[in-house]
Amino acid sequence: MAAEGDATMDVTTALQEVLKTALIHDGLARGLHEAAKALDKRQAHLCVLASSCNEQSYVRLVEALCAEHQIKLLKVEDSKKLGEWAGLCKLDKEGKARKVVGCSCVVVKDFGKESQALDALMDYLKSKNTI
Repeated sequence: MAAEGDATMDVTTALQEVLKTALIHDGLARGLHEAAKALDKRQAHLCVLASSCNEQSYVRLVEALCAEHQIKLLKVEDSKKLGEWAGLCKLDKEGKARKVVGCSCVVVKDFGKESQALDALMDYLKSKNTI
C-alpha cells in the first residue's frame, strides 16, 4: 500500500520532502538576503516563494532573479508553512511544530540526494514549465 501512495505523490508532499532533505544536507538558503545571494551567484536549483508575501518589491526581485538566471520558481500559499518546511521552527516532544517563523522565500542550492520526491517535483516543474 505504501508503494502505491508514493507513486502518486502530490506536489506539496514532494516539496516538503525535498526541502527536508536539502535542509539536512545544508542546501537551503532561507530569507531574502541568503536567497538573493544564491540566486545572483547562480547556485540555486529551485526557488520557492510564498504567495502570502505582501511586500511587492520583494516578490518582483525574486521573480526577476529567477527569470534572469533561468531558475525554476514555485509558489506556495502560506509563509508559515514554508517556514515550517524550511526548518524555521521548534519541535515539541510529539514532533509537532511550535514557534513557527514565517519565511517568504527559500532557495534550494543542493538537493542532497536523489529521491522519488525530487523526481516527482521535477516532473511537475517540467510539465508546468515555470521559468
